Amino acid sequence: MSTTTRTPLALDGLRVLDLATLFAGPMAATLLGDFGAEVIKIEHPRRPDPSRGHGPAKDGVGLWWKVLGRNKRTLTLDLSRPGGRTTLLRLAATADVVIENFRPGTLEKWDLGWTELSAANPRLVLARVTAFGQFGPFARRPGFGTLAEAMSGFAAVTGEPDAPPTLPPFGLADSVAGLATAYAVLTALAARERTGTGQVVDMAIIEPILSVLGPHPTWYDQLGYVQERTGNRSANNAPRNTYRTADGSWVAVSTSAQSVAERVLRLVGRPELTEEPWFATGTDRAAHADVLDEAVGSWIAGRTRAEVLSAFEKAEAAAAPVQDVRDVLADPQYQALDTVTTVDDPELGPLRMQNVLFRLSATPGAIRWAGRPHGADTEAVLTELGLAPADIAALRAEGAL
Repeated sequence: MSTTTRTPLALDGLRVLDLATLFAGPMAATLLGDFGAEVIKIEHPRRPDPSRGHGPAKDGVGLWWKVLGRNKRTLTLDLSRPGGRTTLLRLAATADVVIENFRPGTLEKWDLGWTELSAANPRLVLARVTAFGQFGPFARRPGFGTLAEAMSGFAAVTGEPDAPPTLPPFGLADSVAGLATAYAVLTALAARERTGTGQVVDMAIIEPILSVLGPHPTWYDQLGYVQERTGNRSANNAPRNTYRTADGSWVAVSTSAQSVAERVLRLVGRPELTEEPWFATGTDRAAHADVLDEAVGSWIAGRTRAEVLSAFEKAEAAAAPVQDVRDVLADPQYQALDTVTTVDDPELGPLRMQNVLFRLSATPGAIRWAGRPHGADTEAVLTELGLAPADIAALRAEGAL
């Protein structure tokens, strides 16, 4: 169950304005909010964050938004109108971080660029999350995480050798960029502790996913090596694959460590393969993946999933069931960690979602509430900012709220 009693959180006192839409920027704000930052989600009055309408809904309420919008207060503001601009600058003067993902030049068009924001608050950190970054030949192009998955080389190495490149069925590049943006914001805030001033974070979604792909550029630079699609196999070690069990389930096996590879082959009754000269390195084992897959796959095919996993555990070899979301929710390890927790929501009642990303022993994170309705906190936030009812009414009349 999520924590309802207020306990000290690591980012207490940090105020974040989330101007971004869809996934990478808003996810970064969510991660900060999970550990205590006060996040104010600012959406257009008539065009809410599209993530509210992505994926399945219950009773007309988008479920993805319940996760992405958690721990955020929601405010409507049209930044293109004079009243919206003035109000944002007033909010920025009280904030530590602004996260936005407009195309480069959009904030400047509204006179809300770094010049104006830093003048309102010299200690502000402005995180700018875009597909291609703030400069370069593609900077002003529209883009999404899918393009980053294609451009980075991820799709080129994903899939079976004789099949087309494969894109992930979820927002992988956006999620990696969201994690990277949260890290970048905290890095900029750490620098502010020394310098006393904020700065701009330029996050291009095409870059973090390239970083997590590993040494591909270095391999090509030094050796001219281009990794090809290998399906579930690895070019760096074997056996490494998914294998079907006797009861129609699947298990994944990994042997990144030499000692584990030896244990696996002894377990499946093929110890003689460990004596082959090519078995001594992961790369050479990968070149003999057909032999190793046959040895491991035939042994697994004769046993149920439970029998396979039990035997691997006793042998101290690495295997795991291939689980769908139903299995994940029933998994005892995830249950022990409370990885998927329950949140009480005024709109939908108890609902389950992924818990905070990691555990801190002294200042743990918490899901204090799920995503709130569009603009639910507008009047409260603006009243706290010092606006009188007449001021708020004037902004509404202008169409800024």
